Amino acid sequence: MTLAEGLARRAPGRGPWRVFFANSGAEVVEAAIKLARLRTGRPKVVAFYGAFHGRTYGALSLTASKPVQRRGYAPLLPEVLHSHYAYCYRCPVNRHPDTCKVECLDLLTETMFSTTTDPSEIAAVIVEPVQGEGGYVVPHPGFLPRLREVTRRHGILLIADEVQCGMGRTGRMFASEHFGLEPDMITLAKGIASGLPLGALVAKDDVMRWESGSHGSTFGGNPVAVAAGLATLRLLEEGLIANADRVGRVLMTALRDRLGGHAVVGDVRGLGLMIGVEIVRDRFRREPAPELRERILEEAFKRGLLLLGCGRSTIRLAPPLVVDEEDAATAARILEDAVVASA
Repeated sequence: MTLAEGLARRAPGRGPWRVFFANSGAEVVEAAIKLARLRTGRPKVVAFYGAFHGRTYGALSLTASKPVQRRGYAPLLPEVLHSHYAYCYRCPVNRHPDTCKVECLDLLTETMFSTTTDPSEIAAVIVEPVQGEGGYVVPHPGFLPRLREVTRRHGILLIADEVQCGMGRTGRMFASEHFGLEPDMITLAKGIASGLPLGALVAKDDVMRWESGSHGSTFGGNPVAVAAGLATLRLLEEGLIANADRVGRVLMTALRDRLGGHAVVGDVRGLGLMIGVEIVRDRFRREPAPELRERILEEAFKRGLLLLGCGRSTIRLAPPLVVDEEDAATAARILEDAVVASA
């Protein structure tokens, strides 16, 4: 089995699929933008607030995670639009997740489509099935299926950016699987080759059609990185995906049990081993507390737990997929100690 065959076999949705290899996530996002415009003949691309898709010019134009990532680089790629993601803890339309009908998507379909943008001009919508840099945000379960229906209705290609949430991270090979999402294209990198530089664009056969010479990559798909990718895929299928699912549930439970009584912890969310802990000044007003988040990260580091921030005031937990239940319990204990020491 080749790596391309393995990725195509596991892709979420009916095939056939084709695979293009590059060096990084940003590079395959660039390829997806080009391919969407090429195949549809349309100019516009829609992304979401909170998204991170890379730092090269096209990918950066889609990114809307932090101003520092874009500041000073204008003008960026034209005809890129942004709408709101289904960030239920901070719902942009003030609904409750248990009773909402994914009205945040109306900001795209009712507001944007009715006032500024005809959907017939949109080549693609790109979305992270679970947002990464935006705060480890798991969307409302109805968001992605409804987005898929909207894109199909208007002939818009749907790109699932799984660079951070794919390759077993959420307890499935692809995070799209949690939502029954069948995208037209999938972008992959990061965990795909266990640290070696590799990215992959996986696209439906009728979409992945390039004219000769219209796209390429000098070092994309180099033999060493692909060999690492094939070994990674084998390890994922032989147990690491299941481990991410099992240990992720243990870690989520431990974090909620230990942190649930602390007023500065507003939300604990995630799938598999992709978990976010949102830090707030006040649980009732939900005001972000980025300075407190940084103190907690520092206290955790002093105690031997290395964590990173994401979003405005979220702590991300994304351990290696080989982590076990004992490690998960230790991490939850240290993080609670760090919260106590910082509050």
